[in-house]
Amino acid sequence: MFKGLANLGSLLKQAQQMGGRMQELNERMKTQRATGSSGGGMVEVEVNGLAEVLRCRIDEGLIAGGDRELIEDLVVTAVNQAMTKTKQMHAEAMQSLTGGMSLPGLDEAMQQFLGSDQTTDETDETDDKES
Repeated sequence: MFKGLANLGSLLKQAQQMGGRMQELNERMKTQRATGSSGGGMVEVEVNGLAEVLRCRIDEGLIAGGDRELIEDLVVTAVNQAMTKTKQMHAEAMQSLTGGMSLPGLDEAMQQFLGSDQTTDETDETDDKES
């Protein structure tokens, strides 16, 4: 019976430590940046590691063209690309936080968080959506 209580105490201590590490992770993610672009770089969106949009740049030539629908599509594409990069950064940070430790359900949760079963970095490609 006392052995079970000791194990419970150890688990609670580990949970407290993990909570502190999560807080540190959030602070670190706040300082990291990811950029998404579309239209051959005509639209760029910068987000931090917490997926907060920090900056959106739209090329003047694109605005002068006056194609509102194209601009809207390019902004959405750039934001989605930046968010994908942020999710990948977060997944890598979580893996380093757990120290490679296998936690039940972590892989499935990360796959769901990333929106697929991919864990490789496909975020270096620029989506040049033109229509």
